[in-house]
Amino acid sequence: MHFINVLEKHLGKTAEKRLLPMQPGDVPATYADVDDLIKDVGFKPATSVETGIARFVEWYQKYYSPTLVNSQR
Repeated sequence: MHFINVLEKHLGKTAEKRLLPMQPGDVPATYADVDDLIKDVGFKPATSVETGIARFVEWYQKYYSPTLVNSQR
């Protein structure tokens, strides 16, 4: 829900939510272990959800702006 709340904030819209019970394949929580990535290539992700969503929304709105001519996409 945090992800959706941040997305709503940056879009200035409220999502239509249909909250359902857990579905087959759903997991209650996930945890990424990036230790091997850091060790192997020296890259440590540091972008927060808030920053990443803000940047994505800004890019998406510019890229898919209705003022763009289809041939420019």
